Amino acid sequence: AISKAIELLDNYKLQAIIGPQKSSEAVFISKIGNITQVPTVSFTATSPSLTSDSMPYFVRSTLDDSAQVNSIASLVQAYGWWEVVAIYDDTEYGRGILPYLIDALHEIDARIAYRSVIPSMATNENIVQELTGLMAMQTRVSIVHMSSTMTSLLFTKAKEVGMMNKG
Repeated sequence: AISKAIELLDNYKLQAIIGPQKSSEAVFISKIGNITQVPTVSFTATSPSLTSDSMPYFVRSTLDDSAQVNSIASLVQAYGWWEVVAIYDDTEYGRGILPYLIDALHEIDARIAYRSVIPSMATNENIVQELTGLMAMQTRVSIVHMSSTMTSLLFTKAKEVGMMNKG
């Protein structure tokens, strides 16, 4: 996507760039759009770091990830969970929600007891090792924020190691 955007900007007089799907692509392409004063429109980039303040030529047509945190905090509060584990992938997408989540949890006097950062190229063994460490902790509530592919792998491995069961 990035190389195509550069090619199009170099060879054609673009009016707008539509469609960076990942937040990381949108960040890079928006920087180019800001320099060339070509608007970038994304229907799927959700990183809270993509703002009109820092990217005046970026237009987001979906809610950013920070919109989720108040709902998550409400669930944490409703169930009386005062400590949670944040599990996220080591990408802009994964890390992007964290400051907002910390603030929302702070508002209800809850906290993140541990941050489990899963490398974006994690192997099955890496994930099992991290999950095994999480099982040893007393905190039983995890908030997962990662790509759907990594989430699927994480939950598959969590079930395999016995972290998911009734109740």
